[in-house]
Amino acid sequence: MSLTAILSEIDGGDDKGAEKLLQKYNTENSHTFAFDHKEEDARIKLCQGLLTVLRRSDHPLCQSTCLETLRILSRDKRVLGPVATKEGILTLAGLARIHVAGHNGELLDEPQSAEEERVVVEALKCLCNLVFNSVPAQQVGTDVKLAEGLCAHLHLVSSSHHEVGLFSLRLLFLLSALRTDVRGMLRKEAGAVRLLTDILERTLDVQWVGPYEATPPKPESLPLSRENNELAMEALKVLFNITMSDSSGEDNDHQLRLIAGIMRHLLMLKTNSEDKTEEAHSHAINLLSNLPVRCLDVLIDVPVQGGMETYGGKNMDTVQMLLDFMEKRIDKGINYKESLTPVLSLMTESSRYHREIRRYLKAQVLPPLKDVKERPEIGGTVRNKLVRLMTHVDMAVKQGAAEFLFVLCKESVDNLLKYTGYGNAAGLLMARGLLAGGRGETQYSSDEDSDTEEYKSVKPFINPITGHIEHPVPNPMEEMTEEQKEYEAQKLVSMIDEISRKQLIRPMGVRKDGTLAPLGEAIHECSPPPSSDSDSD
Repeated sequence: MSLTAILSEIDGGDDKGAEKLLQKYNTENSHTFAFDHKEEDARIKLCQGLLTVLRRSDHPLCQSTCLETLRILSRDKRVLGPVATKEGILTLAGLARIHVAGHNGELLDEPQSAEEERVVVEALKCLCNLVFNSVPAQQVGTDVKLAEGLCAHLHLVSSSHHEVGLFSLRLLFLLSALRTDVRGMLRKEAGAVRLLTDILERTLDVQWVGPYEATPPKPESLPLSRENNELAMEALKVLFNITMSDSSGEDNDHQLRLIAGIMRHLLMLKTNSEDKTEEAHSHAINLLSNLPVRCLDVLIDVPVQGGMETYGGKNMDTVQMLLDFMEKRIDKGINYKESLTPVLSLMTESSRYHREIRRYLKAQVLPPLKDVKERPEIGGTVRNKLVRLMTHVDMAVKQGAAEFLFVLCKESVDNLLKYTGYGNAAGLLMARGLLAGGRGETQYSSDEDSDTEEYKSVKPFINPITGHIEHPVPNPMEEMTEEQKEYEAQKLVSMIDEISRKQLIRPMGVRKDGTLAPLGEAIHECSPPPSSDSDSD
């Protein structure tokens, strides 16, 4: 489709003729994401021309057609100049029914027909592309208080206008993700946390039976609908952005505990597919990771439903859900850093702060040892899978898995080594300065773990490096003469010396404080000071 013909119709004021040509252009380019550089100037002029038509036309069909074209063009970062201005943002915000600073005239609260709704949705989509692809547009959006207008807009949008609510939330997510100043404003001035909490309560059908306890979904309940699931996911992503900063105060604590209660409810829900359910739970876990750990008692303190006497009457259903989610992510083996570390971090911090959670997870992940014939990393238990991750190539993954197991062991080096072996735990111990043994800094309850009789009987035969009983192997030096042994020893010393001088390796030793240092420094530090006594007169 020739852009020249479209521009000619627009310049001539023939909006009807331009509309027909634009409809054809939209059909041809609906899936176009890479544009011809030769037509860049023409596309810039078309963006400007579309804004002109949008300001002078009041026909919904013409407006939605122009907006659809503008949405396609806004995929190209190089042509957004005319639109990424105050005038352009105000025009699009007006068509999206968003009240912003600097806009003159009255705006209707909600679209009254399907044609009007399509105009609002297309305008919101254009704003999403514009904010995502243009830094100047982000700045203009901040200047005209677009995020505040969106919050007011969302208060008025009814559930019957699904796409309007969906793309309003998506635009709010983009603004809060790309502008840190918008996050603070949303939290402090716009009341976005309360607004988004209300949206989640409505879309997830939360019925409170206690201060922070919702009625659990019944087994025969219908799964969460696709529309409600989409709205909830967008609201969760915005909440994640604006809860990233620290918070304090009783009011904030109440609001954050309310969120934790809703997340507990969401973790118990199912959507219309297993993948969507996992995605929903993933967003819930990400958001819970942002909340102060003191607020996570809501996950296990549900008096109406009751709990387990073994764990002080606390309900561990949600904790078990988190554990199942973690194991499922490990088994998938895809992108551990993004998919696994959030749930590991959440369980680690909640175990460190809440004794009942730690005790439950310890019983599930690190039950008393009985069979130690295999290495800790070999097998299909949760413990085996986590120990394997302790030597993963990604630093964040290996640290997350090691830290989780360390906390379950109450940060006791001896207890950790019992379950993992020294070889698997060496990285964590080196980073913590605990190679010489000891405990971490966190104080835990004084209850002690008892070893099983099976473990006690084989403990003397366990190799502390590998963490299992090794089968006897023949000694290669048994049949060697003393001269042969001396020759092999000298040969080994020479090889180590050569690669040390070439700096291929660097011999290290352990300081008194448990940290690593070059071997010479470590020996010097551990050597006794010279005696002050003298034999001379």
